[in-house]
Amino acid sequence: MNRLDLRGRFAVVTGGGQGIGAAIVERLEASGATVRIWDVASAKDPVDVSDAAAIERATARALADLGRIDVLVNNAGVAGLNVPTVEYPVEEWERVLKVNLTSQFLCCRAVAPHMVKRKYGRVVNIASIAGKEGNPNAVAYSASKAGVIALTKSLGKELAQTGVLVNCVTPAAAKTAIFDQMTKQHIDYMLSKIPMNRFVGVDEIASLVCWLSSEDCSFSTGAVFDISGGRATY
Repeated sequence: MNRLDLRGRFAVVTGGGQGIGAAIVERLEASGATVRIWDVASAKDPVDVSDAAAIERATARALADLGRIDVLVNNAGVAGLNVPTVEYPVEEWERVLKVNLTSQFLCCRAVAPHMVKRKYGRVVNIASIAGKEGNPNAVAYSASKAGVIALTKSLGKELAQTGVLVNCVTPAAAKTAIFDQMTKQHIDYMLSKIPMNRFVGVDEIASLVCWLSSEDCSFSTGAVFDISGGRATY
């Protein structure tokens, strides 16, 4: 494992209890960062990242304990149902958008001002190749991840001269617990679209996220970093 220099940096990772989030936490800590996990399933510090008041409280606690937040990784997300758009339940649409997109907006809204005050920060939003292409029978997931890309571009431009950089990554599917929310047909479809003919490893995503969280990433903001095994066409 290559290690970047994140010694003395303080990071927050949402949904860091398992899967991609856990791999990101491990990679950041291996590079010297101190990491606070915001996860609704966390036994230590459960945080519902789709709740604005909960995010404000968690931000206040993190700042009180750590003194500052240098890195924010917005990773928490759900897959939602795999059904045709015309059959998609409104309640499920709202749930997926709230967890996948609104949560990232709320976390950026709460944390970014503190980064701006210190004239330094790295925000990394986890989007998806589905946000670029739109996966059939996954309308809420695809739309939410497209929203993450747009959020990243908007905030990145707003903060471009502040020392706070905002980027996102668009992975192909990784074999994590989120697969339990998908049909086998949908999983097979996603694999068939990847030219490398395999799913991405969580450690591979974590490696890219760690670089984007570091000072080595210095002239990229509002950008979308592909990690899709060749699937992305733009």
